Amino acid sequence: MLRLNLSNEPRWLDLGHGVRLLVEPLTTAIMLAARSDPAIVAAAAGAESSDSNDDLARIVAKAVARIVVKDWEGVGDEDGEPMAISHDGIDALLELWPIFEAFQTKYIAGALILDAEKNA
Repeated sequence: MLRLNLSNEPRWLDLGHGVRLLVEPLTTAIMLAARSDPAIVAAAAGAESSDSNDDLARIVAKAVARIVVKDWEGVGDEDGEPMAISHDGIDALLELWPIFEAFQTKYIAGALILDAEKNA
């Protein structure tokens, strides 16, 4: 049975290592908006190049995160001072493997698994 969460309120997503992101629900509109991200458009244009699925997953995760992340906790600068959220900061955060993997698993994968089940 498909369970619908009709709330469009942001929720906190715990990524481990003391990091939490306040994210909007992942919707069709967000995925379509992410598709128009210049990095994704460039990756799609060069799809026959040596870009791997892993590279594309990283690019998509960053594009989606830049849209949906509204706040964060547990992210600091080199001196340990809390950082203001920014697109560059989100990109840098998702370059950390455990954070990227948690974001993929806990946020993006749920939508992709549902899509795969629909197409099965």
